[in-house]
Amino acid sequence: MEKVFLVTGGSSGIGKAIALHLKANGYRVFGTSRRMIANDPSGLEFIQMDVNNDEAVKAGIQQLIEKTGRLDGVINSAGLGTIGAVEEMPIDTIKEVFETNFYGVLRVCQAVLPIFRAQKSGHIINISSIAGEVSLPFRGFYSASKFAVEAMTEALRMEVKGFGIEVSMIQPGDFNTNIASARKNADLDANSPYAKLIEEMNVLIKKGMDSAPTPEAVGVAALNIVENKKPTLRYPVGAFVEKISIKLRKFLPTKLYEKIIMGHYNMLDDRMYK
Repeated sequence: MEKVFLVTGGSSGIGKAIALHLKANGYRVFGTSRRMIANDPSGLEFIQMDVNNDEAVKAGIQQLIEKTGRLDGVINSAGLGTIGAVEEMPIDTIKEVFETNFYGVLRVCQAVLPIFRAQKSGHIINISSIAGEVSLPFRGFYSASKFAVEAMTEALRMEVKGFGIEVSMIQPGDFNTNIASARKNADLDANSPYAKLIEEMNVLIKKGMDSAPTPEAVGVAALNIVENKKPTLRYPVGAFVEKISIKLRKFLPTKLYEKIIMGHYNMLDDRMYK
């Protein structure tokens, strides 16, 4: 019987790459989007759902069950990026990022778990990030939201294992997607003491994104997890230097690790602080 998967944020970026790869390998895949997508050129089916709204999530899951009669797995990929100094980031912007990146994931998990428990099977894959274990300067609140996803997912995996439900995470590094266009950044004042640092950060991020691969590798990882009878918790996907950064963060002395990161972003240059 054809297995059915739901991919939030499936209309673009990493979510769409995952949805397309699963579809190409025989799964029936529904993406989600805040606006209804009737005829997507890729052939994907869509459910209208705003992961920031409790009732919209419940209604979307119910609509999917009515269409298919089953749900085998969910991949939570909807997310927002953000760049800004901890001192200057507006609280409302931080809340907006957490609303999607953490609470949106939580809403979907809570909506599908009763279904998975009843059928004694199901798979949840939450899209975290390399930044879910490694926080970077001026991306602290994006990392904070992903750290929260990591903590919740780790606990959830143990809580539901006895019900036959698998829970995993994918930790993507940098991939060339449209996340920058929807990024929730603090308004940068030219007189900000962080202005030079953030401008340098943005230049380096753009350069990295322009040269980064497209996210098909994340779709491959998702398929491998789905088809693994005993999937583990974390699956980092990205360049070697991104994946090794997780291990370095755990084993290098803090001062040395900070020096490496700050050096990469030219934060050891005194001129950046004038």
